[in-house]
Amino acid sequence: MAKAPSSSAAAAAGGRGPAHHRTRLLLLLLVAVAASASTAGFLLRGALRDPCDARGDRATVAAAAGSPLEFMRSKLVLLVSHELSLSGGPLLLMELAFLLRHVGSQVVWITNQRSEETNDVTYSLEHKMLNHGVQVLPARGQEAVDTARKADLVILNTAVAGKWLDPVLKNHVPEVLPKILWWIHEMRGHYFKLEYVKHLPFVAGAMIDSHTTAEYWKSRTSDRLKIQMPQTYVVHLGNSKELMEVAEDDIARRVLREHIRESLGVRSEDLLFAIINSVSRGKGQDLFLQAFYQSLQLIQQQKLKVPTMHAVVVGSDMNAQTKFETQLRDFVVKNGIHDRVHFVNKTLAVAPYLAAIDVLVQNSQARGECFGRITIEAMAFKLPVLGTAAGGTTEIVLDGSTALLHPAGKEGVAPLAKNIVRLASHAEQRASMGKKGYDRVKEMFMEHHMAERIASVLREVLQKSREHARS
Repeated sequence: MAKAPSSSAAAAAGGRGPAHHRTRLLLLLLVAVAASASTAGFLLRGALRDPCDARGDRATVAAAAGSPLEFMRSKLVLLVSHELSLSGGPLLLMELAFLLRHVGSQVVWITNQRSEETNDVTYSLEHKMLNHGVQVLPARGQEAVDTARKADLVILNTAVAGKWLDPVLKNHVPEVLPKILWWIHEMRGHYFKLEYVKHLPFVAGAMIDSHTTAEYWKSRTSDRLKIQMPQTYVVHLGNSKELMEVAEDDIARRVLREHIRESLGVRSEDLLFAIINSVSRGKGQDLFLQAFYQSLQLIQQQKLKVPTMHAVVVGSDMNAQTKFETQLRDFVVKNGIHDRVHFVNKTLAVAPYLAAIDVLVQNSQARGECFGRITIEAMAFKLPVLGTAAGGTTEIVLDGSTALLHPAGKEGVAPLAKNIVRLASHAEQRASMGKKGYDRVKEMFMEHHMAERIASVLREVLQKSREHARS
């Protein structure tokens, strides 16, 4: 666990008015939870945003008036998630729930696959939603059916959420399909099952995070399942106001950087290359560590003078170590780089690590990352990115400008190693790429950009639903 800020750091942070007091509060919370795998990391997102009053008071009306989603005020929206966990899909849907509540929408949440035993994660996330005025319903039962039929809009989150339709709605499925927006985040093959997505051609639309993912779904559904995608909308994501507030606060970044580095046992002048994803073969931590090892060998062979380098793997699970993670740790020990590689337990409090590192590695394999929220978050912290030339990453970064890309697969190991050495050797290039990445985020990947893009989709889907109801 990272230590709390010193009294001198706290004093330096003070005396700047209410906005900076809020940032200091967020900073202290981030430091407190940065090294843990608790739900606190997620609960920080939106912690500074006031929950909406369920009665639609003056503050809610004022918020709606300044939002591109203001037309959603008083609309009933049903959100159906395949699960409630700390993974990307459910958290994105929760973020949308809070954006809708912020403008006065009536939002109802259903979790289709729920564990029989309520765990701490489920309990915390449900109470987070309840505190924001989101109603939480059981996945099955007449109330769920009635809500789906009355709703102005139904949003299914991920392909797997399609399993909720037939068992619950039964003969009401045709009635609800014309007002369904299906939000899809995946490119993994096991999602392409007809039992999950057979209703896709009949819904009002599909919303997908990247053009690459959209094209993949279009071709796979047509070629393999012999069905057609509905009207498909590509909506790139955006950074939250809370993350940007920390990223743009020099004092916050400095304090977080000091404390995380102290917790890892690295010096302020050392160079940290980090991969921040759930630890799995598809995210490419094994190939990253191979490339990191090769980069150390290249530096030694070429007798380069660079700062001491470290690799940080954020996304480990200390309680349920997988075979893959065991292989990662064995590789580190076998090659004698245990003093250079640091495993950090999974957490959604990513801001402290983004403040602490020097380069983000986005090494998702095969077809790549659908979008990669961590990439735009790193760019907000003015970090250069080393990424695979695949998936949505190519739509976020500019190769040679904000990032250096390498091929996916084993053939990408040597190029990634060379790119690590390149950035380690050129501090000015790291700074220049980081600044250009930050500028790109401000131009394209902010929360208000995402809200505008989603608002455009919701307007069209609602219009289609109304036209269908009149016909």
